[in-house]
Amino acid sequence: MVQEQQPQILRPETMVEEFKKNGVTHIITIPDSETNYLYELMLDQDWLDVVPVSREGETMGVALGLNVAGKVPVCLIQNTGMMESGDSIRGMALDAGFPLVMVIGYRGWTRWGKTPDTAATYTEPFLNAFRINYYLVEHDEDGGRISEAFAEAQRTKRPVVVLVGDEYHGFNR
Repeated sequence: MVQEQQPQILRPETMVEEFKKNGVTHIITIPDSETNYLYELMLDQDWLDVVPVSREGETMGVALGLNVAGKVPVCLIQNTGMMESGDSIRGMALDAGFPLVMVIGYRGWTRWGKTPDTAATYTEPFLNAFRINYYLVEHDEDGGRISEAFAEAQRTKRPVVVLVGDEYHGFNR
């Protein structure tokens, strides 16, 4: 009898553990139904402030202000919002020259290369056009890549992206 394996997912707890390990003080995000459990889990952390905004482009300016104040912010948005935020990324994150980790939901991405959602089709070309390095994170075993992204952002004083490629399975319980 063959034992059926549980699907590998990225648990919200893994994300929060990585944030804590890297000294994150603030998460700037747009609350949504796909990340409901992650959002609630972040709200429960006494060491972490969640800053909701109304548009993804606002996350970069808020992150810059927090960075200037000595805090460690993370922008948590979806790939569609990232693309809409191009000018904010350019002006606030790239031109300002500060370390920033952006956690981007990779909507429409599949590991098999079949991407019927154009949001996925354009995500990596968008990041490449802006010369922003990224780390793909699909499940808990990839959690260490989040710390790699933080280390790179600190070293280069540039934004680095963590692409969450599992469509947030487990983030909405």
